[in-house]
Amino acid sequence: MEELTASLAQNDIYATRRAMLRTIFQETLEAVDVRKVFADAAVCADGELRVADLRYRLDDFRRVLVFAMGKAAASSADVVLGKLASYSIAVEAIVVGPGELRSQDDSVVRWQGSHPLPDEASREAAVHIVDALKKTDAQDLVIFLISGGASAMVELPLDSAVTVEETAAFYRVLVHSGLSIAEMNTLRKHASAVKGGRLAELAADATKCTLLISDVPEGKADVIGSGPTLPDSSTREQCWEIMRRPELRSRIPERIRTLLESSDLHETPKQSAACFRNADSRIVLSTRTMLAAAAESCERREFHVVIDNSCDDWEYRAAADYLLARLLDLSKEHPRVCLLSAGEVGVNVEGERGAGGRNQQFALYCASRLGSIPAEVAVLSAGTDGVDGNSPAAGAVVDGTTVERAGGVTDALKRFDAYPLLARIGDLIVTGPTGNNVRDLRILLAER
Repeated sequence: MEELTASLAQNDIYATRRAMLRTIFQETLEAVDVRKVFADAAVCADGELRVADLRYRLDDFRRVLVFAMGKAAASSADVVLGKLASYSIAVEAIVVGPGELRSQDDSVVRWQGSHPLPDEASREAAVHIVDALKKTDAQDLVIFLISGGASAMVELPLDSAVTVEETAAFYRVLVHSGLSIAEMNTLRKHASAVKGGRLAELAADATKCTLLISDVPEGKADVIGSGPTLPDSSTREQCWEIMRRPELRSRIPERIRTLLESSDLHETPKQSAACFRNADSRIVLSTRTMLAAAAESCERREFHVVIDNSCDDWEYRAAADYLLARLLDLSKEHPRVCLLSAGEVGVNVEGERGAGGRNQQFALYCASRLGSIPAEVAVLSAGTDGVDGNSPAAGAVVDGTTVERAGGVTDALKRFDAYPLLARIGDLIVTGPTGNNVRDLRILLAER
């Protein structure tokens, strides 16, 4: 009886630790809520629109055009349009992204947006945005609200002969390629008529303000949504270098491959381009904000917190091995330690793919390693957008009991099929789409 009681108590400890990780993640999501952050960042008063340190006197403009695209499009547009409604100026908007838009005004044109693969709506939205920008002039203030996911949600190929199906196939290859987000977007930018600063070119005379929610590494703002309105730091030479990889070029649709390998490939606009002389951009919400919120939540629970993003864009097994080793070292110095890591890990899918995503694959691999670690460890890995791969989950939370409760995880890892297993044992994190995207968050806890 005493042994049974002790076993139940131990199980309660594990369950409590997993629940605590879920709560930390939820508190982090609440702290980076797009509506809250934008409401604090954007102010319309005394005839001015103020965003961060930017100031725009509305009397200087005939109208304001708002183009919101990405996973946070609806929530960011709602706040900005709400602020502008307090001032008597003509406002038009195109919003492309998931979620509910509170503004039902006829001046707002709306698409839900497709992700991670572009579809017919992605092209329709892009065509409408291009047409609207071509009609702008020096009397217009154009506000772009860009967040992660915009690459797929607004897409128009540079080669008009490329079909929607070919574009989707191109994106599918990139998503499963193991390339970094910067490398993927280098190819996307140079194959697209609406990326890599080309939207800014279309509104060359207008005053342009880009507000960004960053889902990329620090210092790479032009990678967010493939940088549709920012000077592009990537080059066609980099495209050609990436396209030399035989395992990649053989899978990309022929028309797109021919375009990207062409010596006549058009270069994207750079910092010196005239269209950027009347353009400003600011990052309103980023991974750094998210990590600060997560750290605060962990510190309130009296954990020693360390942030380590050095494995960003690593292959998922290498990232997991590194972080678990770092956690073990830290646990020798601190009885309660929390290791935070943000960014994305790579999963190069081989063969037929099951259900899941990079966060679930990472977490399940960590679970397979925990038996060899002499500390009480729990690991959470989840996307702040609420979506992980081709599953309805945001990610997962695992610990030293996961493998035993699952009856083994080797087969699920091999088949990239983490979702059904994690669903069966209750280790998934399911939030639904959050209307935000500031990268993935990994939380590793160790207690002695």
